[in-house]
Amino acid sequence: MYSIPTLFLHGIIIGIAATVILDIWALVAKRAYDAAPANWALAGRWFAHMKDGVFRHDSIAQAMPVRGELAIGWIAHYVIGIVYGILVVAIWFFQDASYPTLYAPLLVGLVLATCAAWFLMQPGLGLGVAARKSPDPLRMRLRTIVNHVIFTLALYLSALALSGYLV
Repeated sequence: MYSIPTLFLHGIIIGIAATVILDIWALVAKRAYDAAPANWALAGRWFAHMKDGVFRHDSIAQAMPVRGELAIGWIAHYVIGIVYGILVVAIWFFQDASYPTLYAPLLVGLVLATCAAWFLMQPGLGLGVAARKSPDPLRMRLRTIVNHVIFTLALYLSALALSGYLV
């Protein structure tokens, strides 16, 4: 069995790698499909307002700007990716599953992350549940799913690449 610190470190590395791959995908999608990338400044604004107990906005774009919101958004993006990476490794560990399997990345990267986007983040930003208040809800939902499929595959492939280095 592997040590907890080793597994924890692997979770961090897997989360960072998967998030980097997702960000590369965003650049590719912008060039190939003219898909607007995530606005991490607005996400940072949303996270920053939470310290004041404000978790939902009618429109995050209309909310008071916060100093450092872009940095806050990027940091939150990577911290969340790391947490998801650790969750994937924790599922493998507690289920005594062979390392890696696709089950945990699917559960965390697709199901959990998509639900978090649809039921926490998008409503919090003022877009409504599953972006129903956005100008094009179907497109936004599909982009959310596609992004999280990419993230799921990135979690799995990152774990697969790292699995030979477990000590």
